[in-house]
Amino acid sequence: MEMKKRINLELRNQAPEEVTELVLDNCRSSNGEIEGLNDSFKELEFLSMANVQLTSLAKLPTLSKLRKLELSDNIISGGLEVLAERCPNLTYLNLSGNKIKDLGTVEALQNLKNLKSLDLFSCEITNLEDYRDSIFDLLQQITYLDGFDQEDNEAPDSEDEDDEGNFMNSTVDRNSLL
Repeated sequence: MEMKKRINLELRNQAPEEVTELVLDNCRSSNGEIEGLNDSFKELEFLSMANVQLTSLAKLPTLSKLRKLELSDNIISGGLEVLAERCPNLTYLNLSGNKIKDLGTVEALQNLKNLKSLDLFSCEITNLEDYRDSIFDLLQQITYLDGFDQEDNEAPDSEDEDDEGNFMNSTVDRNSLL
């Protein structure tokens, strides 16, 4: 199903400005670009576009309330600077299973001052020597990388986050996610 059609289906007779969560997983992007999303989704807090063959985030609209962005299993290799410009309040970003290869690409995320959790699992960058230390040095605002903090403590289950964005006591079994 095309992304535009999927968005209309997911709206379920709601106006775009009323939607706070939008899941577009497994639909088709248009030439690797986001389509059908626009600035009218101004209340959006959670957006998932996993496995939609995205290569670019250039057409991502301004979503100033967006806190969680799922972009796993796409073909994104760069252009991450648009995230800080258009989604300045992101706290959680999942880029696992994309084509991210080097620290220079991830450096653009330094401007996401509220980012607490970043997932790059199954990206080429994870093969770099001292990958974890390098990312934690580069992105000092993050607490969790690939589901674990700097001391290898597991992140709380993001589903157990309260309305203020505080994590409650609960863990997720990483193996159950694979």
